[in-house]
Amino acid sequence: MLFERVLRWGLVAIAIAGLTVGILARAAGKPDLADLAWELGTAPVIGGLAVSIVRDLLSGRFGVDAIALLSMSAALALGQPLAGAVVALMYSGGNVLEDIAIARAERDLRSLVDRAPRQGHRKRDEGIEEVPIEAISIGDELLVRAGEVAPVDGIVGSASAIIDESAVTGEPIPVEKTRGSAVLSGSLNAGETFELTVTALAGESTYAGIVRMVTAAQTAKAPFVRMADRFALILLPVTLVVAFLAWRISGDLTRSLAVLVAATPCPLILAAPVAFIAGVARAARRGILVKGGGALEALARAHTVLFDKTGTLTVGGARLLSIEVAPGENPDEVLRLAASLEQASHHVLAKTIVAAALNRGLKLKAPEHVKETIGTGLSGVIDGRSVTAGSRQLVRSHAELSPWELRAIRRASWRSALIVFVAVDGRSIGALLLADELRADTPRAIRLLRDAGIARMVMVTGDRAAAAQAMGAALDLDAVLADRVPSDKVEAVRSEQRLHPTVMVGDGINDAPALAVADIGVALGARGATASSEAADVVILADRLDRVGEAIMIAQRARRIALQSIVVGMGLSLVAMVAAAVGWLDPVPAAIVQEVIDIAVILNALRALTPGLGSGGARITVEQGLALHHDHQVLFKDLDRLRKIVDALDDATPASAAVLIGDAQRIVQGSVATHERADEDSVYPKLAEVLRERYGLSAMSRAHREILHLTRLLDRIVEDLPSEKVDRYLVRDAQRVIEAIETLVRMHTAQEEDIYEAVASQAAA
Repeated sequence: MLFERVLRWGLVAIAIAGLTVGILARAAGKPDLADLAWELGTAPVIGGLAVSIVRDLLSGRFGVDAIALLSMSAALALGQPLAGAVVALMYSGGNVLEDIAIARAERDLRSLVDRAPRQGHRKRDEGIEEVPIEAISIGDELLVRAGEVAPVDGIVGSASAIIDESAVTGEPIPVEKTRGSAVLSGSLNAGETFELTVTALAGESTYAGIVRMVTAAQTAKAPFVRMADRFALILLPVTLVVAFLAWRISGDLTRSLAVLVAATPCPLILAAPVAFIAGVARAARRGILVKGGGALEALARAHTVLFDKTGTLTVGGARLLSIEVAPGENPDEVLRLAASLEQASHHVLAKTIVAAALNRGLKLKAPEHVKETIGTGLSGVIDGRSVTAGSRQLVRSHAELSPWELRAIRRASWRSALIVFVAVDGRSIGALLLADELRADTPRAIRLLRDAGIARMVMVTGDRAAAAQAMGAALDLDAVLADRVPSDKVEAVRSEQRLHPTVMVGDGINDAPALAVADIGVALGARGATASSEAADVVILADRLDRVGEAIMIAQRARRIALQSIVVGMGLSLVAMVAAAVGWLDPVPAAIVQEVIDIAVILNALRALTPGLGSGGARITVEQGLALHHDHQVLFKDLDRLRKIVDALDDATPASAAVLIGDAQRIVQGSVATHERADEDSVYPKLAEVLRERYGLSAMSRAHREILHLTRLLDRIVEDLPSEKVDRYLVRDAQRVIEAIETLVRMHTAQEEDIYEAVASQAAA
């Protein structure tokens, strides 16, 4: 590759020297010397082009370079060395312009490689030592100073850290990482110095995998030049026919030469490579690594998208959905006891339960005398009490199910969740519902794919049919294929490929075969450079499914720009050819006109580096977006408290019911209503400046009014409590209002998050 670039620069230098010396010699009155200089400046370019054409023919390709070879050779043969020299400069200069344009487009890819960390600050008893990242071992304690890049993957050892992951994932907003949170290598420390506990060696860390994939993307031989070859099949015979007619009509071979010069196909040669490499670089800015222009062109033609379910459409792994409790029990205490006991287990659910408790700030105790029964649960002693966590059979094998237990089992069934019962001293006190959740950005990702023109979307998963069908219906997918093993996924991809270009999206090792078979494999690689990332053609570095739709849109725009450049360039070349055929352009002016066309084509192709015109206008700032998201996180905690109150009202006495309803009213007034009014007064006016479509925002304001109306109803219920008898009908009315507020606010907040994500994506773009 380097040799070819040096050769290109050498040929353009020879062409420039020959043309310059010839012009000076002609000005000095030495036409013979001028002709010789022009011939010597043209001949090496002809030789290099001839070798390139022969090499292409031997590899089974025939491109448009033949017209350039024919025009330069004809110019020398017909005694028009100046025209030949101009064409030689135009052709060799066009190749150099292509190198410059591609280097400009690849700058974002190179920046990923160039910023790769080389050293780390390791803590030792005697102090801090600076070591190469190759010498860092798993378990080492590192210091990452303010403004430094994390050298390897690890977890935060300090109380917290502010991390800017934009270079790795494309996310523009820094995130706060608490103790124990994962940090990807390549992330920037945007806050104070923090401690990092190493979890992966340098060569196995996320950024090392990214660098390997970037290198592969830069060196991949992209087949997108075939697009130009297809047009060459039309241009070459048309050029020869027009040149022949120009000679037959005029009897002047010079006109034929002018036609050949005007037809020199630099728009075809330059447009596609520059546009697609620019598209690859554009995608890299958004945390989307496309392994070469060929993958980008194939992505632009996508018709069908197949998704894995777990880890792709869903977050992957179990999440604590809710805590069901017996009458009079505290949900946090149920979780604390279960998590304390689960610390002694290596089961995958145990990690989820412990993490959920730590996220809530619960203080766990070390369990004693732990006994684990494989497949059913475990028991032990905590604070002198016998605690059991596991299946219903393990907790109370013969007792009849109580009403709250029946409710918990029913809710678990509705949500396709696993249920872990918790008992203390033989008495059931609660149950934990755990399940895999839909990604927050999945609905938006599906909508983006529809907007991008994807006609068919299919979920193919190893999960059971009931859970898969429910999720497929919620997302309005075209088909759901459940209970599929990896070989079945491969066959599903091949079945779709027989009909249309197919994209497979997955994240796990079991998805790698299907990713490799698909026309385009897209891997969600935020969790590291796995086998799926290596097998895929496109890797989404951010843990964001909606970037798949963005990748397709970027690919489509790059392909559209390449086609525009080719068609417009060919159209202008045909106009110049006609002008040359009727005698309006001599060979030298025809070559100059063609050079102007080349420059215009390259500049147009570089538009693929930029977002579309629709992305202009006002933007919310990164700080505003971070504040909006933080407000929602606080609101979710209050909504969880409302849900607990609704459940607690099922078995509450009149006195305790009045207290619970009052608590709910204070939460709604102090948090929910305040948040919605602030959104309406300050946030929505800013969003109105950003969003092109205002009707959706009006509908969101309508939700605010409904939430505030329900808030007033709850106020009325609380006002009447001292004078009303607290019977089951009043409790039921209060439950309905509180539950309606909680449900509506959750749905409304999810819609707002969707809008904020869209606005943030526009801002980052």
